[in-house]
Amino acid sequence: GGVGHTTEAFRERVRELCPDVSLADDASEADVFEAYLETRHGLRADVLERLSTNCGNNVTYLRDLLKERHFECSTMILIHDESMQRRIEAEVRQEMPDVIPVSFASYRVHVIPDEGAETEMSGAVPGLAFEGEPFGIWTMRRYLTLLMGEMPRLHDDENGYGPKGMGFIPHVEVPDEIWDAFLRLRDDFPDFVRQAVPVRAS
Repeated sequence: GGVGHTTEAFRERVRELCPDVSLADDASEADVFEAYLETRHGLRADVLERLSTNCGNNVTYLRDLLKERHFECSTMILIHDESMQRRIEAEVRQEMPDVIPVSFASYRVHVIPDEGAETEMSGAVPGLAFEGEPFGIWTMRRYLTLLMGEMPRLHDDENGYGPKGMGFIPHVEVPDEIWDAFLRLRDDFPDFVRQAVPVRAS
């Protein structure tokens, strides 16, 4: 992808954890991934999509790029941030109906209560920790903001991204207990619900 709401945090995390990977200050997300692959594994991508600024355009620009390059595509492995995996799959189902998406989240993590959790670190959330923290995971604050920001987008009502709202994605079933849990969390952590950024619309 190009440059979106998490790109700067992504660049910073890669620089912190992979100091041998050289990145331009304005590197797109696609360029960051390719720099990592080239530095660590000697690989280069056949095609990079560098224009998208949001999940929807990750799919539509990729679709257009594949068509422009005459790539035949009947199945697609989708590897995305866990927090946005359901939405990216829904986008593919809507925008590329002839393609079978194989959804594979890049990590799986559980958030657990932990009164001894580190609270001095930037981005920490008091009393919460990752169980079996994977290498390179977002800070707790960033992760929860991404995760909670997905709920209103997936919920198929007038404010969501589904058919009853903006129509960006097909209907995604959100179980009642998940939506109820989100509402309780939203009451306690209203600042963690990530809002859409108009400048990222494209």
